[in-house]
Parts: sequence; C-alpha cells; structure tokens
Amino acid sequence: MSRFTGSIFKKSRRYGISLLENNKEFAKGKKRTTAPGQHGARRVKPSDYQLHLYEKQKVRYMYGLNERQFERLFKLASKKQGVTGVVLLQTIESRLDNLVFRAGFARTRAQARQFVNHGHFTVDGHKADIPSIIVKVGSVVEIKKTLQNNVQVKDAMEVMTVSPWLTREENKFTYTRLPERKEFAKDINEALVVEYYNK
Repeated sequence: MSRFTGSIFKKSRRYGISLLENNKEFAKGKKRTTAPGQHGARRVKPSDYQLHLYEKQKVRYMYGLNERQFERLFKLASKKQGVTGVVLLQTIESRLDNLVFRAGFARTRAQARQFVNHGHFTVDGHKADIPSIIVKVGSVVEIKKTLQNNVQVKDAMEVMTVSPWLTREENKFTYTRLPERKEFAKDINEALVVEYYNK
C-alpha cells in the first residue's frame, strides 16, 4: 500500500486529532470537527476491530508511513526489549525525516521528507537521502550548504520548537536521547496498535 497523498485535513477531522501536530487543521475557518462526508456527524459506536484499526491508521497518517513500512517497524520493535508499543513509537520517532521535523528544520514531516529525499542532509558526516533511515542516539545530523540559506528552512527555524531530546546548533543537531513516552504523540494509544497486530 502506498503512502497517503490526499487531504491530511480530512484525515485529521476523521480521527479527531491534529495529524500535523500544530492544530492548523482546526484553525479558524476550518473548525469542522466532525468526520468528513454527509454522515460525518453520526455517532456510531465502533467495533473493537475498528478501534484498533483507527489507532494504527492515526499513527500511519501522523508520521506519513505506508502500510509496509509500518509493519516492518512493528516487527523491528517487537524484537527489542521494552514495552512493544512504546518501542514502536520511539523507533518511528528515530526516523531521519521525523528528526529533521522535530529539530525545527521543516514545518511538516512531508516537507522534511522532501528535503531528505533531495540529499540535503548528512548523518555523522555521511550522505543520507533516505527518509526512513533509523538514526542512532548520539548521531549528528547536519544540513548541507545547498539548503542552509533556503527560505523555507529559515522560516521553519524561526517558528518551530526544537524537541527536548535533540540539541540544535546553527545548521546541525544531535540526537541526544530517546524521547520519553509522555513527551510526544499524546493522542495515540499505542496499546491498541499492538493489539491490532497481535490478533
């Protein structure tokens, strides 16, 4: 299954959370909080399967993952020590495109993914043009000179907040530690995602 390329605003309304994590989808003039479609306001109690599926889809759309990528990350997380759901989310947070977003070099994950795809970053001095690379704690990610004066990057750096598990200096940042569960994706119930895959 390919990555979702439709309206993230509609998806945010459907799942009732800001998938962009900035509440832009629910800003003035876009305050429709019901699901899209003529029957979006209906209140129908979802089945257990729907609850589990919805939670998985919320994570997928939030991080911009396709089904195959998500399944691979779940298998990777299930082999590691720790609570599978938390490890899964920490692993997803360690993707290069997500870290570029969390460091404030891009306003959205989609923009961060595009920057990485075009080869504008290095990880520990090595070229990194694959957004799905899992970056290790302690690694240094740096913007190449080709992007340092980019208007979009400068704009993002002025308005975006750097996540506390990263340390940013000028045109680079260090992945100093894994994020604690309470620090991110607060609208996600990862236990339901684990149950979805374990059924």
